[in-house]
Order: sequence, then C-alpha cells, then structure tokens
Amino acid sequence: MQGYVNLDPVALPGPLEAKLQHARAAGFTQVMLWGSDLANHPGGFEQAVRLVRASGLKVAGLQLLRDYEGRSPARHSYKVDIAKECLRMCKAVGAPLLIVTSSTEARAPEGRDEIQDLRKLANLAVPLNVRIGYKAVPWAQRVRTAADAWATVSAVEHANFHLVLDTLHILMTGSDLEFLEDVDPERIALVQLADFSEATIGSDPDRRAAANHGRVFPGDGGHSARLIEMIRGIDRTGYRGAYSLLVMNDDYRQLPAPVVAEHARRSVNWLSNQVLRRALQPRLTALARPT
Repeated sequence: MQGYVNLDPVALPGPLEAKLQHARAAGFTQVMLWGSDLANHPGGFEQAVRLVRASGLKVAGLQLLRDYEGRSPARHSYKVDIAKECLRMCKAVGAPLLIVTSSTEARAPEGRDEIQDLRKLANLAVPLNVRIGYKAVPWAQRVRTAADAWATVSAVEHANFHLVLDTLHILMTGSDLEFLEDVDPERIALVQLADFSEATIGSDPDRRAAANHGRVFPGDGGHSARLIEMIRGIDRTGYRGAYSLLVMNDDYRQLPAPVVAEHARRSVNWLSNQVLRRALQPRLTALARPT
C-alpha cells in the first residue's frame, strides 16, 4: 500500500465549505467529491467550484454516475446528457476521475449493448482528460462483484476505462480476490476503503442500506482481519494508486465534523500500523501525525 489515502467528505456532516475545512485540518491533502456537493450548493455551482479551489485540496475524483449502460434509446440519450454534465463538473474542479457504478436497472428489451455504451462513455471523457472508473455494486442486475467489474473493464478494452474496488462491497459478498492475479495494476483507478459491523448481509436491500448508511472506517468494523488481507493482496498486485476512505454512516451525521475527521485520521494510523508495518509514502505519513 504505497499510494496515498484521501477522504471522501460524504462522511462529514455540514456544508461543503465546512467539510473541506475539516478534511484539511485532519491532515488530508486530497478529497473525493460528489456531483451533489457542487450542484446542490446554496450559493450555486460556480461558488461551490470557487470554494473547492480556494480550499487548497486536490480533488481526486467525482462520484457518481448510476444506471448508465444498456438503456433504451430514449433513456440512453438522457443518460449521455447526464454523463456529459458530470464530466464538465470533473473538469471544473480538476477531478481526473469519474466513478460509474454497474446498473441496478433491468436491461430494456430494446436496450443498447452495455459494452458499447461504456466504451462510448470512455471516449466522451478523453477530450476532458478524465478517466472513467467502473465499480460493481452487489445489488446490481448483472455486474455484482469486483471480478464481474474487471470482466466488464476487460471487455470494454479502452485505455480510458478502469476498475474501481470497494472493500465494503467485497466484504459483503464474501468474494475472493484471485481474479486480481490477472489484473494490470495500472488499470485500477481507485480503491475505496470501508468496513461494516454485521457478520453477514444476505439480501440486496440490506446490502444497499448498509452501504449507504452503515459504513465504518477501517479499524472500527467487524472484518478487520479480512480487510487487512484484502489490502495486502491489492498491494501485492503492484497497485500504487490512491485509496479513499468512503464512509456513509447515519451515526456520524449526528456528530460534530471534527470528531468524524478524527476517526478518519485514526483510521489512517490503523492502516499504517496494522496493514503496512513499514514506512509510508510522505503524504500518508503526514496524515498519521496528530493535528
């Protein structure tokens, strides 16, 4: 694990400017953002962009484009418009990555070819110098595991189309990572880090609810040993890119933002001590120091 760790401020309560401020105060130099952070800002999109630029934080990527591939012609046209707007938002804040999740909607009978749709999306992003990161969700229609997502990335066969791994989703499905032996580490765009407390989660609705409301920071969950094994396995592939703390938790939304930011910083310490047991890159080491 020789990349750096950024924070997805979705974990923090409060308005955008406060989230950015607390992320920086906790020692993070990079963040992920959501399109809603920018589009729903009370001062408007342009003011949100100015706040991000003034924060001094680098934007590592933007979430989230959902249910894009395999739509009917009319629905496809609508989704392409949404994708173009997401890519423009990426460009506005300097985000080099747009995350796309596998479709949870059933493929329309007259739906387009999913692989062609995703290849088209990768092409749309090239002129804006934005990569597409594709992530499986366990409640999707077809692409439900990280191995499924890699098979899709391989089938798209586009230099601008990459894999995103989410440790929470992998833990939920009990998936193994043997498929990583065949993955070019340069094709992994991001690894999102989170744990959860339950022993197992079987149904799709429960998995979706836990992913959106019950994530905890690495080191605070019930699957630490498996998470450690997973991150070490990813590291052994030669992956040297970014890791992102992606934690959506209803409990954290009721706490002061500095308290949640401290949980995030402590999680980086845990990653350092339990997963690595060796020196980190300077940017990650900086996060381990008390603020």
